[in-house]
Amino acid sequence: TAAAALGLLPLGKTQSPESLLDIAARKVAEKWPFQRVEERFERIPEPVQRRIVYWSFPRSEREICMYSSFNTGAEDPAAGPGGAAA
Repeated sequence: TAAAALGLLPLGKTQSPESLLDIAARKVAEKWPFQRVEERFERIPEPVQRRIVYWSFPRSEREICMYSSFNTGAEDPAAGPGGAAA
């Protein structure tokens, strides 16, 4: 193909274009939390919901680690000095 000849794609590999559903769902997920989308719209078709939820989750390992180790910065109020419960 022309793209492979230009070095844009590896030889023997082709890419299919991203679906309009995926493009739209990704853009929605980038802008709004899914809860806000649910509150704003009464009826969202299930395939659309699934794609928005899919794109709402982080993609890179770095982002996954960052969100999985979420810390508010507040210490446990039940723990006293030295980590002992009050």
